[in-house]
Amino acid sequence: MKLNVVVLLLLLLISTATCCPPSDRRALLAFRSALHEPYLGIFNSWTGQDCCHNWYGVSCDSITHRVADINLRGESEDPIFERAHRTGFMTGRISPAICDLPRLSAITIADWKGISGDIPKCITRLPFLRTLDLIGNQISGGIPNDIGRLHRLAVLNVADNRISGSIPKSLTNLSSLMHLDLRNNLISGLIPPDFGRLTMLSRALLSGNRITGRIPESLTRIYRLADLDLSGNQLYGTIPPALGRMAVLATLNLDGNKISGEIPLTLMTSSVMNLNLSRNLLQGKIPEGFGPRSYFTVLDLSYNNLKGPIPSSISGASFIGHLDLSHNHLCGKIPVGSPFDHLEAASFMFNDCLCGKPLRACLKN
Repeated sequence: MKLNVVVLLLLLLISTATCCPPSDRRALLAFRSALHEPYLGIFNSWTGQDCCHNWYGVSCDSITHRVADINLRGESEDPIFERAHRTGFMTGRISPAICDLPRLSAITIADWKGISGDIPKCITRLPFLRTLDLIGNQISGGIPNDIGRLHRLAVLNVADNRISGSIPKSLTNLSSLMHLDLRNNLISGLIPPDFGRLTMLSRALLSGNRITGRIPESLTRIYRLADLDLSGNQLYGTIPPALGRMAVLATLNLDGNKISGEIPLTLMTSSVMNLNLSRNLLQGKIPEGFGPRSYFTVLDLSYNNLKGPIPSSISGASFIGHLDLSHNHLCGKIPVGSPFDHLEAASFMFNDCLCGKPLRACLKN
């Protein structure tokens, strides 16, 4: 009889040691209670005492058995979505109860379309957080001012929401940040002047906001930066020539701002392959600096105030896929040969006096 009791106690100890602690379970249930998901039933599995096993979207650390990952995506190839033949829709808010999961390393609550409310400020107290992905909701309010406390944070994605306010100054303390996506929100104010402190950053996507001011020079010192999108804002001033000297920058989108001055010569022979400077206030001539190192899948300079001829050196570029020089004040003969032999007239229309194929023939003297 005593042996049976001992066995039962051992089994009880083993089972409790491999279950999530009651405090984590309570936090998850409080988090769930603030959300409403009417179509898929993704929370139907959130039953029983052990939130580490078979709770949809919840993962635990294999050693500590604490909740480490909440991964809830409203667009997924998971069978639950395929059976319903629809994407997800969820309303409600992100409860501060999520901050009662102290071992969280990843929070993904993405593409639910109807989740609103603020980002809980207490989220900056989660010391192990590496991923915060809230893309595709209706979340409002600002990015927490002390976001810089999350020294392990590598991914910050709040794109396609209604986030307002300015970029917190403390954000530049995120020394591990590699992916920053703030696209399509209501963010205003300046890019922090010390943005260059984000030395691990490879993608900075800030398009579709109300950001103003100049492009900070410090940004050009981020060695790993490969993708920079500042389009659709209210930036002014000139383009820092140092952007063209960045080691791995491959995509540079500055279109739809109020940027003035001339196009830096450095951009013509840089590592940038996708360059969009359209819909700005750029002046002067297109730099005569193309050469074998010039390789552009996209080169869009349309809707500016550029003057003079199309530089003849452009024919010496290694490759130009899509070229758009329309809606400027360019004049003279369109060069012949590559890439001009495969371009449509739309690439050159609405200039002052361009001529030659694919536009009208030039008048003979």
